[in-house]
Amino acid sequence: MAHVAIFHSVYGLRSVERRAANRLRAAGHHVVAPDLYAGQTGATIEDAFALKDRIGWDTITELARRAVRDLPPDAVLAGFSMGAGVVQELLPDRPGTAGVLLLHGLAAIPPDAAPDLPVELHVADPDPYAPPEHVAAWHAAATAAGADVRVSTYPGVAHFYTDADLPDHDARAAALTWRRALDFLAIC
Repeated sequence: MAHVAIFHSVYGLRSVERRAANRLRAAGHHVVAPDLYAGQTGATIEDAFALKDRIGWDTITELARRAVRDLPPDAVLAGFSMGAGVVQELLPDRPGTAGVLLLHGLAAIPPDAAPDLPVELHVADPDPYAPPEHVAAWHAAATAAGADVRVSTYPGVAHFYTDADLPDHDARAAALTWRRALDFLAIC
């Protein structure tokens, strides 16, 4: 079973990430889901971005680095939306990462990533934060970096479709995402 670090969205650590962590634990994985906002959450997307800006990206990424410090070097890095950006920040310092799981957001794969690094992306189609042309460019760059990339797109759903607490939620797409994510973690 894998060690997995889950990084939350711009809203902060909420029930969507906690449910995801519990789902992965139930499948036998060791999971950490650090709170990079010290208990604060945004009620709206505007509040969430303002909160992120008040805390500051440097603080967020430093807290993320501390959260993975004691994890094995081959821990899987997973990010929800903004959390994908956190994964992008951590990945260059963790060359032994066994896999990257991205939900609702893109993360650049460094050119010196482990050969055949398993990377799985799940995004809405279309997604305003990851439009199809960005996904295609990301896929080409990640593949060129040597990653073993899998992309799953979900037509007709909204950006954060796995979050049952938001209007974006789509139960069918979320269930399929988690089935695929668990299969992915089985190979990491």
